[in-house]
Amino acid sequence: MILKQFKTPGLAHFSYLIGAGEDAAVIDPQLDLEQYLTAAQEEGVVIRHIFETHRNEDFVTGAKRLAEATGAKVWHGPNSAGEIAYAETVGEGAEVEVGQLKLKTLYTPGHTDDSISIAIYDSEYPDGAVGVFTGDALFIGDVGRTDFYERQEEEKAGLLFDSLQKLLALGDQAILYPAHGAGSVCGSGMAAREFSTIGHERANNPRLQLAREDFIKAKAGEHHYQPPYFELMERLNLEGGHKVISPAQVPMLSLSALKEASPDVVLDVREPTSHLGGHVSGSLCLPVGMIAAFGGWFLKEDTRIGLVAESADQVQDAARHLCRIGFTNIVGAVTGVLGMASSGADTDFIATADTGAIASRVNQSPENWILLDVRSKEEFESGHIEGATHAYVGEVLEKPEDYVSDKGITVMCGSGARASLAASALKAAGQKGVDVYVGSIGAWQSARKPVVN
Repeated sequence: MILKQFKTPGLAHFSYLIGAGEDAAVIDPQLDLEQYLTAAQEEGVVIRHIFETHRNEDFVTGAKRLAEATGAKVWHGPNSAGEIAYAETVGEGAEVEVGQLKLKTLYTPGHTDDSISIAIYDSEYPDGAVGVFTGDALFIGDVGRTDFYERQEEEKAGLLFDSLQKLLALGDQAILYPAHGAGSVCGSGMAAREFSTIGHERANNPRLQLAREDFIKAKAGEHHYQPPYFELMERLNLEGGHKVISPAQVPMLSLSALKEASPDVVLDVREPTSHLGGHVSGSLCLPVGMIAAFGGWFLKEDTRIGLVAESADQVQDAARHLCRIGFTNIVGAVTGVLGMASSGADTDFIATADTGAIASRVNQSPENWILLDVRSKEEFESGHIEGATHAYVGEVLEKPEDYVSDKGITVMCGSGARASLAASALKAAGQKGVDVYVGSIGAWQSARKPVVN
C-alpha cells in the first residue's frame, strides 16, 4: 500500500494518492495534475479512480482534467447542487478495489449535501478500516462548517452530527485523512498537524465532546466569512473547471506596456513590507501566499489582472495560485519596482506607525482619526484596542469605497500583513492619510498595553 499526501499552499488543502498493486486512486485533486501523474509513475501504479468528497467552495477541481489525462473514472456524492458533468454519482456503501485495498463510500452530509467520506480497508489487515478520507466533515481538531445553506444552519448541523457518528463507528484505529488543515477557510479550529486517528479525535476534538443538541447550537452559532468567489467555484466545479494557463505563458512586460494592456487591477504580489515601502501607484497589495485567502473577495471571473513581482519565478507562483481559484485572465507582469522608481515611473508608498504612535493617538482620542481593526470578528471580540472600529479585511477589499473617510485611518490586524492589504485597497480607492500599524495587536500586547473585549 502506498499513500501520498499533497498539500496546496495558501489553501491548506490536502489531496491524496492511494495505491496498491498496480492500481491507484486520487482523492480531491487540484488543478496541478503533474504531482499526481509523477507520483503514480514513480510508484509504478495507474490512476483508475478519482473521488471528490464534496463540492468545493474554495478552489477549482482538477478531477475532470485528471480523468482526461488518465482515463480514470470520477466519483462524486449524491444530492449535488446540479449535474456534475464529468462524474458518476456514488452514494452510501459503494465499493472500489485498488489492489488489495477496498475503498468504501460513506454518505456524510452536513458540510454540504453531497459530502461523502471514503473508508479504507486492507485485506491483509481484516480488523476494521485502516483509514478514512473525511473530506470536510471531520478535521484534525475541528469539524466542517455548516453555513453554506441559508437559514438551514441547524438542519445541516444535525446532519453533520449524525455523519460524524458514522465516522466514529469506523473505530479508533482508523487513520484520519481530512481535505484541509490549519489555515483553511473551511474551519476555524483545526490543529497545526497533518495526521490523527479517529481515536485521538474522539478523545480530544472539542466538537466531538458535545451531545447532539449542544453540537447543533454551537455550530449554528458559529460565524464564518463567505468570499464572493465561492459562487464562481460552485459553477466551475459543476462544469469541471475552466481553461488552464501555464504560468510560463504570462507575458513579461515593461510598466508602460502593462498599462497599455489595460488591466482592471494590478496586484503587487511581493511581501507586504515591500509594498508599503514602494509600489506602483494604484496597485493592490496581495502577496503570493495570501492570494488564495483574499483574492476571491474582489476579483471577478473576467477581471483583467496585471502583476507586479520581485522575479519571474514569483510571477509564476502568483499565476498558479490565481488559476487554482478560477482567475486566469492575466494580461501581463512586471518586475523590479525599484528600477521603475529610479526611471521616473509613478510610484507611491504607505506610511507605518509603531506602538508608541498608536498609544499616543489612543490617549489623545483625536476626532479626525480612525483605528480600523481588520481581523476576524472572533479575533476582534477576543480583545482589541479601546476605540477601534472593526471591519473584516475581506469586506474592505470587496468594497473599499464604503470605508473611505475624510478622517485619517490607521489599519491594524494581528501582525500587519492583512492590514497592508486593506490599507492598499483604501489608498487605491482614494483614502488620504492612511497608514499601517506595524506589528498590530501582537506588538500592542507585547508592550503590555490594555485591550477590551
